[in-house]
Amino acid sequence: MEMQQIKFYQTGTFTVGNRLLDQNQRSVQANMERTNSLNSGHRACQGCGEALGARYAIDAAMRAANNQIIATNATGCLEVFSTPYPETSWQIPWIHSLFGNAAAVATGVAAAMKVRGRTDVRVIAQGGDGGTTDIGFGCLSGMFERNDDVLYICYDNQAYMNTGVQRSSATPPTARTATTMPLGTEGGAPFGQGKNVPLIAMAHEIPYVATASVAYLRDLESKVTKAMSMHGARYIQILVPCPLGWGAESHDTIRLARLAVETGMFPLFEAEHGEVVSSTKIRHRVPVEDYLKPQKRFAHLFGKQPAVETIARIQAIADKNIKKYSLLEER
Repeated sequence: MEMQQIKFYQTGTFTVGNRLLDQNQRSVQANMERTNSLNSGHRACQGCGEALGARYAIDAAMRAANNQIIATNATGCLEVFSTPYPETSWQIPWIHSLFGNAAAVATGVAAAMKVRGRTDVRVIAQGGDGGTTDIGFGCLSGMFERNDDVLYICYDNQAYMNTGVQRSSATPPTARTATTMPLGTEGGAPFGQGKNVPLIAMAHEIPYVATASVAYLRDLESKVTKAMSMHGARYIQILVPCPLGWGAESHDTIRLARLAVETGMFPLFEAEHGEVVSSTKIRHRVPVEDYLKPQKRFAHLFGKQPAVETIARIQAIADKNIKKYSLLEER
């Protein structure tokens, strides 16, 4: 499905899907027939980006797969707040796996559906960055290497939020966590560590890899829809700000998700069989300070003596992303 470009004047807002648009141009979330796969009643924090990301992604996948979805879910925030025993907010067949084996369990489900001849049933695995980039990394790589018919969605909030905000391999440099306190000359998470799982997925040359953000709803839905139109191993990493772990206001979730993209800190792109095929251009480029300042996890960079050199190193990361993924329109 090719995403149609919606202009600001059509809606009066950057959130797309109101009555000024034709039915076929409205987002899944603007359609009354959306499945509400992650329904109300869950216990996520106010402003939880992961709750938004999961609802957006699974509702889009359900529409693309004619409501024939089975999901496996790693242990983590999403599992904990959505299924406090004996309750659940999931309106789909949903399996809770261990912290590290969601990809392996999904592979087994996909194999079972193939044996039963249920080619209409599609399988999704999902987890946070801790269960994806760290604990579940081996199972995920195995899924990629075998090209199993599973879409894996990582909801990236950049730390182990459920267990007390510890650093994960997706935590950005200098960020304060419970295990990377702002002490010493630099403080926070160190530079030069971590994993870029979208690039690692591309190295496996799987059919489809993409990054998305809860601030770009139509882009997110389009990428999920495209992934569901394919078979084989697919991977989407969605940026989902966490007000608690990031030390941000609950009403700033979408704002921060947008700033991460507009600074170049979280580039949005698609890749097929190991090659980047498209990237989402930055509408209004902003300096990284605009993204860092509203978050208490970076407060130590803006004290009485701002860490100018450290901020410049973060800006260099954003600049590198902008150049690498061609995120600016050529004038």
